[in-house]
Amino acid sequence: MEKFRKLVNKAIGNRSSDLFILPYQNHYRILACVQGKKSVVEELSADEGQQMIAYLKYRGNMIMSEHRRPQIGALKWQINRDEAIDVRLSTVGNYRAQESMVIRFIYPLKDIDYRVNRPEQWEMITKLTRSRGLILFAGPMGSGKTTTMYRLAKELAREELVMTIEDPVEIEEAAFLQLQVNDKAAMGYQELLKVGLRHRPDDFIIGEIRDPQTAKLAIQAALSGHLVLATVHATNAYGVVARMHQLGVEKYYLHHGLTGICYQRLLPLREGSAVLFDVLSGKELSTVIEGQGMRGMSNAWQQRLKKLREEEKISVANYEKLKNG
Repeated sequence: MEKFRKLVNKAIGNRSSDLFILPYQNHYRILACVQGKKSVVEELSADEGQQMIAYLKYRGNMIMSEHRRPQIGALKWQINRDEAIDVRLSTVGNYRAQESMVIRFIYPLKDIDYRVNRPEQWEMITKLTRSRGLILFAGPMGSGKTTTMYRLAKELAREELVMTIEDPVEIEEAAFLQLQVNDKAAMGYQELLKVGLRHRPDDFIIGEIRDPQTAKLAIQAALSGHLVLATVHATNAYGVVARMHQLGVEKYYLHHGLTGICYQRLLPLREGSAVLFDVLSGKELSTVIEGQGMRGMSNAWQQRLKKLREEEKISVANYEKLKNG
């Protein structure tokens, strides 16, 4: 097991968000995901891959004899004598009954490297949080949406009660009351949000708005004076409004409850990575809610990327990839 321990500890040391144990032909591949990019870090024999999965399943209180149906588990991974980290496990078998596993690492907020490319954008979003209401975040997986919401809420947590509702919890933060979706106990986003309102928090973080009921409850919480930070699936800032319409939220409620929209990407700069936002608020947001205005990425987004390219802070390839979101 020492080889497996070294693999996991190396992934944690590199601040990987996930480690994948995947069957590949007649052996296994180990992939690490760092800042949204996956790369192969190790090749294991079929026996070694199965042993690693079995070891982690045992540690995570999962059913050892089940190799095809999806399972989830959790454990506390001891990095060394003084340091441990929470780990989430997910397994499923393919059509050949070869089991795969994804390991998600739950880092404390203070240990997560996070930089904003334009500090004035952070000031703008921080100012939006003081207006209360619903602020929605969109962007690809691994773009730092959860970290953004946590950092914004952490600045408020000194004087306010922050409650998070996630599936699963992705970041550990002792200053927040963190709730996790549990489908087996019939505690989904809707049920936990209803429970949360009775706890009278000042601020909510909702991991994802994925159904009409959660969307409407989030708007109701915003209209009742709470700050609600949540993510939603959309390919750009303008698409967030379309998604909320699709989820059944009427224009009237968006006008009165939606404070801002932030689409974000993690830019692979030559000197490390940093988050760039495309922000909608105020009159521009109202125009979009009415079905008018631009589509795709804003002019401000295009201009900021162009400037980064001119300053040679991003490559031509990344500029072309990111200019449309």
